[in-house]
Amino acid sequence: MKFPENFMWGAASASYQVEGAYLEDGKGINIWDAYSQEGCKIAHGENGNIACDHYHRFREDVKIMREMGIKNYRFSISWTRILPDGTGRVNERGLKFYSDLVDELLANGIEPLVTLFHWDYPYALHKKGGWLNDDSSDWFAEYTKIVVDALSDRVKYWMTINEPQVFIGCGYDIGRFAPFEHHQAKDLAQMTHNVLLSHGKAVKIIRERAKKEPVIGFAFSTPCVTPKDDSAEAIEEAKRKSFAFDKDDFIFGLSWWADPIFTGNYPKDAYEQLGSNMPEIKSGDMEIISQPVDFYGVNIYESKAKYNQYGYSENAYAGCPRTQMGWPVTPEALYWSPKFLYERYGKPILLSENGMAGHDWVHLDGRVHDPYRIDFLKRYLRELCRAGEDGVEIMGYMYWSEMDNFEWADGLDKRFGLVYVDYRTQKRTIKDSGYWYKTVIESNGEAIFSD
Repeated sequence: MKFPENFMWGAASASYQVEGAYLEDGKGINIWDAYSQEGCKIAHGENGNIACDHYHRFREDVKIMREMGIKNYRFSISWTRILPDGTGRVNERGLKFYSDLVDELLANGIEPLVTLFHWDYPYALHKKGGWLNDDSSDWFAEYTKIVVDALSDRVKYWMTINEPQVFIGCGYDIGRFAPFEHHQAKDLAQMTHNVLLSHGKAVKIIRERAKKEPVIGFAFSTPCVTPKDDSAEAIEEAKRKSFAFDKDDFIFGLSWWADPIFTGNYPKDAYEQLGSNMPEIKSGDMEIISQPVDFYGVNIYESKAKYNQYGYSENAYAGCPRTQMGWPVTPEALYWSPKFLYERYGKPILLSENGMAGHDWVHLDGRVHDPYRIDFLKRYLRELCRAGEDGVEIMGYMYWSEMDNFEWADGLDKRFGLVYVDYRTQKRTIKDSGYWYKTVIESNGEAIFSD
C-alpha cells in the first residue's frame, strides 16, 4: 500500500485568513474587510485585520514549512492587494509581496500552488453588483491576467476559484458569510453562471499567457455521499445521490457546478426543476465555461449528508466522533468521493483541502500535543490511499491548514493548523501533528500505516 512516487504532499492557506495587513501598502478592502468591522457577524467580534500577520512574517512561515518537510504550499492571492478597486489601477507593492513569497518558497524547495480567488471579493465591485453583474467575469479575467503575467515564470500549478458552493451558498443564500445576504434562486443561478464564466475565462488566460507550462484546476467543495454498506445497490444509490440535482439545495450541489465545466451543460434536471430561474446563457458561454482543465481539486472534511435540525444527519449517529467544528469524522469520504468524481469526470484528483479543527493549546512542556489530529489523518489518508489502489488517479494532498488562522464567521477559536499560533504574540509552535506529518512526507505515506 503506497502513494505514487510523484505524489504532492503539502498544506494550504487563504489570503484573508492568514495575511492581516488589511489596509497596508495600498491594499483595497474586500467584503470581509468591509463587513467584519462591526463585529456583529463574527464570533467574539473578531476580524482578519491582523489574523496571523503572515504578510509581515511570511519568511518565518516558509522556514517553518521547510522544517516540517512541506513540499507544496497552496495559497491564495488577495484580489484587492493587487487591484485595490477590483479593476483598473495595479498596486505594485501587492504584486511584490506575492512575488517575494513565491521566491521564498522556491528557495526553500517548496512548490507554490496559486489559488486566484478564495472568497475575499473586492468591495468596490460588490457595490456594482458583484457576481450578479454581467461584467463580473471580465473583471476576474483582468485580475487573472495581471497575476499570471507577474508570477507564471515561476508558478506552474493554478487553481481558479475556491469553493464556489460555499461562498455563494453561505454568502448570498443563507447569509452566514460575507456579504451576509439572502437571495432568491434566480439570483443564485445567475451568480453561479458568472462564477463559472470567470473560471473559464481564467483558464483560457492562463493557457495563453503562462510562461511555464501550466497545470490548471479549481478547488470545489461538496464531497460525495458514502454508501451505507458495500453492496452494489448501496454503492449505486450513493453515487446517484452524490450527483442528483435538488432545486431546494442546488447551490450547494455537486453536478450543478462541475457538470458545466466537464460536459459543457448544466444537469438536465436543473432545466426542468428551475425553469425560468435558470441563468441567462448567452451564445458561447458554455464553451468558455468548459475550457479543459488538468485536475479536479476538491476540499473534503466529511461525507456529504442532508442535515436535520432536530435529528442526526445521514453521516452521523448518537455519540459519533466529531471535530471542534462539530463535523462528524467520516474517513471513508476520502475513498468514495475521489472514486465517484474520477469515474464521472475522468480527471486526476487533488485533495486541495482536508484536515480538522481541534481544542489545541500549548502544554506545560511548551509543546502542542494533538494525538487526535494524527489519528484523524491516519484514518483519512488510509482511505485516500485505498482509492488510489483501486485505480483512482490521486495527484496530491494539501492539509488544511498550514497554521491556525481566522476561520471566517467562527473567528479565531477554531484551530485547524499543523502550526499553533498565539494570536496575542504571533508566536508559532509546530504541533505534534506537524512533526508527524513530516514523517508521512518523508516516507511518501508509509508512516500512516504505523500504529
